[in-house]
Parts: sequence; C-alpha cells; structure tokens
Amino acid sequence: MERMKGKVAVIVGGASGFGYACAKIFAAEGAEIVIAGRREALAAETASEFDGMGVSWDVTDFEQGKRAQEKVMDKYGRIDAAINFAGYDDVRTIREITPDHLEPMVNVQFNGAIYFLRFMCNAMADSGGGSAILCSSLTAHNPNVGRVGYAGSKAGLEYVAKLAAVEYGHDQVRVNCIAPHVIETEMTSDIFKIPFAVETVRLQTPAKRMGHVDDVANCALFLASDESNYVNGETIRVDGGAHTQKLPSDIDYALLGLARPELAAGNPRAMVPKWYEGEISEQ
Repeated sequence: MERMKGKVAVIVGGASGFGYACAKIFAAEGAEIVIAGRREALAAETASEFDGMGVSWDVTDFEQGKRAQEKVMDKYGRIDAAINFAGYDDVRTIREITPDHLEPMVNVQFNGAIYFLRFMCNAMADSGGGSAILCSSLTAHNPNVGRVGYAGSKAGLEYVAKLAAVEYGHDQVRVNCIAPHVIETEMTSDIFKIPFAVETVRLQTPAKRMGHVDDVANCALFLASDESNYVNGETIRVDGGAHTQKLPSDIDYALLGLARPELAAGNPRAMVPKWYEGEISEQ
C-alpha cells in the first residue's frame, strides 16, 4: 500500500526485536530506513538490508543524539517518523534497589527517551511535522513485583508523551506510546525458556495467545503513517486484552506448576514468595 512512501523513519533499536520488525514493515511500505543503536557496525549492517542508513546512538548520550540528528538531516533533509525501542530491565524489588540498579535503568528508559524526543521532534518540527513513538509496557498499567525502575519509568514515559504532544502539536508533530505485553525479544528471551511462565501469561490474556513482534510493528506503522494523523498524546496497549487482568504473580506460577507439573522444572512451591503464608491448593 506504500503507506510510508517518501517518509524517512528513524528506528532506535532497529537491529533486533520490535525495532527490526518495524524496519521490515516500514521498508515494505516504502519508507527510507535509518537504524540507530549503540553498536554502530550492527546498525549499519542492519540498515544495509533495507538500503538504508545506520547511525551510532546511545540514547543516554546527549551529544550522540545531536550528532545522529545532524547525520540524518544532512542525508535526507527531513525526519517523518521516529520510534524508540531502547530498553533496559533489571528486576529488583524496592527492598533491594540500589543506585547501581536504578540509575542505569532510569537513564535509558526515561532520560534517554526524553533526549530522543528532543532531537527527533525538533527535526520534525523543522521539516513539516511527523510522528514520534515511544515504547512503554503493560507493566506501566498492571503492577508487577520487582519492576519499580522499569515500570515506573515506562509509566512516566506515557505522561511525557502527553506533554510532548502539547508542546509540539502546533508544529504538526504527534507523539504517542505503544505499551506491549510480554513478547519474545532478546530482552525477554529468558522468560520464554520457562514454559509454565509463558503458559501462565497466555492463560491470563483474553486473546489466549502470546503476542508477536509484528503485532507491535503493525501498531507502530499505524502511528507512523498518515492514517493516524489525528491521534496524539495517546498510549495504545498491544496486549491481547491483558490490561483487563492482573499480571501473573509467583503464586499463579506455582499454582500452574502444581496443576501441570510437566511444564514446571523442579518444585513450583519454591516460587511462592516468603510474604505469602497461605496454603496452596493442589486442586
């Protein structure tokens, strides 16, 4: 359909996971692809698959962001769509958190995303408008133990999207968020090695299936294209309806392990948190 024909799309984290899925779909729809990431050689190699451009960009580095913006503008003269998939997760409870755990996570998830908006939205404002997309998470909506830094940052991002929508709206720059459920990528690969953890998530999702990176990429395509030109400051959950439920807890994992021991390795009771003193039924 060439919904992105003539548009320049910058994808941070485009060498894998959600970003790579977006690059494939955007390119198929006619976009000029720019892959940005901390590993410049990998970004360039991936971009070459789409006859695009690779740039070095650690989103926590303000000066790198400035240089990345300048390189893209020097080559293409415009930026029409930009999406940030840079992410970092370190599961820690509040009881355990230290600056070594919290600060890198907030720096990537929150500060880096604001720098991303600063450079991409400014460039879009100077070249006639566009669409900036942030990646949030279902954990920003459904609380989960151990993700205070990750989920807290993501929840903040969703409000930042509203603020940016207000600031840049008169420049015809839209800013929106996507909040995916747990979907298999490099960052979540360890979860998908635990069959009963995946099955617990699937059972608590109304769609009764796990999501795929293409589900996120298709949502991003809608937000990046002109089809969404009156959608601004919004968060779209790509979760199969899971926001209507609670996220699985250690108790849910243990209960499923007891009900379907073939899915669980070892003793599922060992996953029950210390603060839970109730009895677990084997029914």
